[in-house]
Amino acid sequence: MLCRWEKLPPFMRTKEVWPYYQELAARRGALLAKRTFDFTLSTLMLAFLWPLFLCLAIWIRLDSPGPAFFRQERITQYGRPFRIYKFRTMVAGAPKLGASVTEKNDPRITRAGKKLRGCRLDELPQLINIWKGEMSFVGTRPEASKYVKQYSPSMYATLLLPAGVTSEASIRYKDEDQALEREMRKGKTADEAYVETILPEKMRWNLEGIRSCSLLHDVRVMAQTVRAVWR
Repeated sequence: MLCRWEKLPPFMRTKEVWPYYQELAARRGALLAKRTFDFTLSTLMLAFLWPLFLCLAIWIRLDSPGPAFFRQERITQYGRPFRIYKFRTMVAGAPKLGASVTEKNDPRITRAGKKLRGCRLDELPQLINIWKGEMSFVGTRPEASKYVKQYSPSMYATLLLPAGVTSEASIRYKDEDQALEREMRKGKTADEAYVETILPEKMRWNLEGIRSCSLLHDVRVMAQTVRAVWR
């Protein structure tokens, strides 16, 4: 749910965030429906998919040394840090071996990880984050704190809602690694390419998504995501 304006962190109580706050404040019923939908669907999916979780975890452990799950600190609603759950798709200790964003043909990606990423199955454990209320099925993808610190004032409006597993921005940038590679050919590092070029474009779609916030919008984005992954 949306907290009162005066309860927001100071860095979010700005004139740039205020119009988006007003949009959401007028949709409190839709926000309640969104959370009810998230909790109900994540509960059902966790109950039915645990055999798949077990099979994927065994496959990952057999494919390369290290744990089956990967947990990393990200930022969600109101700038709160949380631990995101994913199936591990990279070698153990990968964050210490390169950039926080993943490049095309990143050597840190394991054989099993490449398959999981292609089908987006590495995102399945985020059902746990959704069930806990840390994430939503649809919303701005959670960023690492070092990227959040580089947000423009209006970008902080995306923190009015929980982070999401998918969004229109995620669909449009499903081949983000290719976009990164194009920018890196210009002499930029992966982090520079992401912050200067890709993040602003994704945020444009994420901010538009706040204005469209509704349960019907979420269902539509989820259906588009399934179609995009299938293709």
